[in-house]
Amino acid sequence: MRFFEDVGRVAIRLGGTISAEHGIGTMKKELLRESISSRNNGNADTVLNLMRNVKKVFDPYGIFNPNKIFD
Repeated sequence: MRFFEDVGRVAIRLGGTISAEHGIGTMKKELLRESISSRNNGNADTVLNLMRNVKKVFDPYGIFNPNKIFD
């Protein structure tokens, strides 16, 4: 897991992303805030709240991939 996190942080530092067509999942969940912060002047809260709200629209009961991105 440590290697995976280190590679993810290198990608973020180089302006890349931690995710592509396979989504975030459980392994990339911890790096999501860092990735968003790096692209939004350190402010990930606004983007994460928007993502949570969009998920609630399409999944009001939280049954689709529970706890994969948001607890």
